[in-house]
This record gives sequence, structure tokens and C-alpha cells, in this order.
Amino acid sequence: MQGYSLGIELGSTRIKAVLVDENAQTVCTAVYDWEDGLVDGYWSYNLEDVKTGLQSVYKSIAEAYSKLKGSPLTHLDSVGVSAMMHGYLAFDKDGKQLVPFRTWRNTNTGPASKKLSELFAFNMPHRWSICHYYQAVLNGEDHVGEVCKLHTLASYVHYLLTGEYVIGIGDASGMFPISPETHDYDERRAELFNGLPEIQKMGKKVQDILPKVLLAGHSGGKLTEKGAAFLDPDGHLQAGALCCPPEGDAGTGMVATNAVREGTGNVSCGTSIFSMIVLEKALKAYYPEIDIVTTPNGKDVAMVHCNNGTPELDDWITMFRQLMTYGGVEVPVDEAYNYLFNLALEADKACGGIKAFNYLAAEPVAKIEKPYPLYYRTPDSRLNAENFLLAQLYAIFASLKIGMDLLKEEQVPIHKLVGHGGVFKTKKVMAKILASILEAPVATYDSAGEGGAWGIAVLARYAYEKSEDSFETYVDKIFEKNNRATIEEPDAEIVQGFAQYFASYKKSLEKLRALQALKI
Repeated sequence: MQGYSLGIELGSTRIKAVLVDENAQTVCTAVYDWEDGLVDGYWSYNLEDVKTGLQSVYKSIAEAYSKLKGSPLTHLDSVGVSAMMHGYLAFDKDGKQLVPFRTWRNTNTGPASKKLSELFAFNMPHRWSICHYYQAVLNGEDHVGEVCKLHTLASYVHYLLTGEYVIGIGDASGMFPISPETHDYDERRAELFNGLPEIQKMGKKVQDILPKVLLAGHSGGKLTEKGAAFLDPDGHLQAGALCCPPEGDAGTGMVATNAVREGTGNVSCGTSIFSMIVLEKALKAYYPEIDIVTTPNGKDVAMVHCNNGTPELDDWITMFRQLMTYGGVEVPVDEAYNYLFNLALEADKACGGIKAFNYLAAEPVAKIEKPYPLYYRTPDSRLNAENFLLAQLYAIFASLKIGMDLLKEEQVPIHKLVGHGGVFKTKKVMAKILASILEAPVATYDSAGEGGAWGIAVLARYAYEKSEDSFETYVDKIFEKNNRATIEEPDAEIVQGFAQYFASYKKSLEKLRALQALKI
């Protein structure tokens, strides 16, 4: 009997499931759209929507499988869960959720982030789970004394399926710093945290409230009867599937782009945008713009994470499609993106004096502390569709460039860079722009659109097969079977045009910071 593995990823805008065979080839996929909202001033998702979304994608997978194979889906070799990293999911000793889920998008943790960064001599970004917890302590929130478990979204869903309080090391590295020697939470920094007067009053050590850390290839438990019924209320799915350690979307994105070896990296672009470069050696200093996280097998990674990816662009393209509709032309979404992206390549490569800022949320990398979605142009600018669209595409990568330039100064080698996410499905355009901005070849793979759901399915296969191959070699072999790469080289005109654009962009950031200082 051929075996199958199920990968599930809970992203910022979609919950996606991918069923793969024993060669990690995709059998079928399913998607459930969802969105966050403000709850008590925090960006949040209702956990009931997690249940609804998971059951919806599983049902679609089961139906597609049944149509293909002529029989119901009853058995899985393995299951993997991935989700957006960081955030704050706090539970008491009885498993009661104490406050609504606070996602990575919340940037209210500035005091905690600053204090912990100084205490640890290590960059502690606003969105990390321990910053959310410590900020709640600093705020004197009523619930903090009851906190017994802190979850990420992936570890929470994994717990629902298995009853195991565990987490993959990549996802864990977005909760609390990881020791590269022990592949566990950094003991020295944990004791520094436990020694803080505010934490001592809580009567709990940080190690006691965080999930157990596991590496790629380890078992994270098995799908229980309760977990199987949670996924499949129709009752066809049997318990017993091995569940790999739950991982964050950064780590599964690295798997999905075969960027897990030292000197490789990827750029993942969706609601947020981030780069992940696997380090050959530690950075000489720590930078507020660069996070140190890990691959799913514990290699140190320099991560430049920007809160704002494609949503502002998506809104503009939606408007352009509406205008086409008013003119009597119905254009499918994918065709609209393809047409408008390619139109942008006809622009003046410095965007003709137009600047765009996609800051629908605060952007710590750019030191912008409040949302500023805007565009502006100089009086002598050349406003046309091409220039406007290229400015919007540049805006997606501009904040990322700030952090990547610091890695360049540190002389971090990048032997391979891979683009990952829906925007890279438009052949050549975004990969060519990114290659030109970072002045490095950018590859895209056939699996780029399937993303982290496929990546966690590969991790589930690796855990199930108990392969003797190193994790890096195992992923290499999967890609030899499954993926064709398209490589884009830097374009000299875009390199020169973006350099001109970016110099002006950075000056404009200074003006935006001045506005925020005036509370405008």
C-alpha cells in the first residue's frame, strides 16, 4: 500500500493542506481563506476559525483523494503542522486560553524587546513570544500569574492532534533564543530572564512554560483518536499517523526552497516578507534588523523579517481589476497579476520620481513605529501605470534591503538564493527584480507556490522514513525528484535604477520618522 503524508500550514491569509506520496510528490491540495482582525487592540485570530479551517481543508483533501483513488482516505503515514511563527498563545494549567491570540503583527512589545535585547546582548524582536509574555508582565496584566503553557500556533495545533507539548527547533527559535551547542533553549539567557524581579514574582521558570524542543527527523508523537476526529469529523481517518515536530513558516519555507545548507538562503514573500540565510559562522555583532533563528535541524540562520509584504500591492491590483471591469473587461486574478507585473518591467527603472511605502503595519526594520501606507511623487515625476506599478514592486523589497545590506557588510556568503511565495509564480518578473536589488542570482522552484505546506509534508516524510541521510541530503534528493529551477540573474538597468530609487527612499524614511516623532 502506497503511503501518504499530510502537510498543513496556517498562514496569515490562508490555511493550506498538501497531500504527498512517498516521493513527496503532490497528490492534491486544498485552501481555506481566513483573516485576522483587531481584538482588544491586538491583531488576532479566533481559535474556532482554526478548527473550521483545518476541517475544511482536510475535507477537501479527502474528497479529492477519493475522486482520484476511488476509495476513502483512511490512513496517513505521517502528518506535519506548520504555521506563522511567534506571537502569544497563553494557557493555564487546565488548558484554558487566557487571552485572545496575539499574532506576530503586534508591535506593542517595544519596552520588553528593548530590555531583553540589552539583557541578552541578542536581538529580541517585537514579535517573539517571550517578548509578548514579558510585555504582559510589565503591563501588570491580570492573567500572567496563571500562565502555565506558551504555544505558537503550530505547537498549539500539534497539541490538539497529538496531546504532545513539543515544538520544532525552528519554530522554538522564534519564541526564545536557542543554543547552537545544546539545540535547546539557551540556558544562560533563560537564567538571566528568570532572574528578572518581575519574573521571579511569577514563581515559574521560563523553561517550564515553553514547549519541548525537537529536531527534524524526531517523532513529535502520534495522531490520537481525538486528533483524528478533530481533523475528520466524518470518522474515516484512523489514528496512529506519526506527527513530525511542528514548525514555523520560516523553516518550512526553507525546506520548500531547498535552502537548508550553510550559505544558502531564501526570500519568502506573502503578508510579510523575510529572508533566511543559513550562516557558516556567527555574526560579529547583533543588529536590531537581524534575527537569529534556526533551520529545522538547528543550523543558525540570519533572518531579516519585515512586517509588510504584498497586501498593499494586492489592494492596488484589486483596484486596477475593478477599473477593467467597469470598462467591460473581465480579467482573471492570475492574468491581472501577470499583465501588471510585466507592465512594470517597461517602467523607468528609477520609477520616474515615484516612491511607494507599503506600511500597512509598523515596520521595525525601517524604524517606522506606526502604519504609513502611502505613495508620493515629486513635481517633475512621470506618473504612469508602469512607473507606479514598479514603485509598488520595489516597495515590497525595500525594507528587506536595509537588513540585507548589513549582512553584506558582515561579508556573509550567499551561494544560492531562492524566491518563495505566490508573487514568484509570475515568471521572471519578481525574481528578476529581487536578483537585481540584492545583486545575486535568484532561483524559483515549481513548488514555490505550494510553499510551507509542502515543506512540512517533506518534514513529515523525513520523520516517518527515519532516513540515514542528513537532513540537507534528504532535501536535496527530494528536489532532484520533484523540482525544476528557473534562475534569474541581475539586470544591469534595474540594478542602477533601484540604487537611485533606494538612495531617495532612505532619505524619505528620515522624513517619515520625523512625522512619527511629531505624532502625525
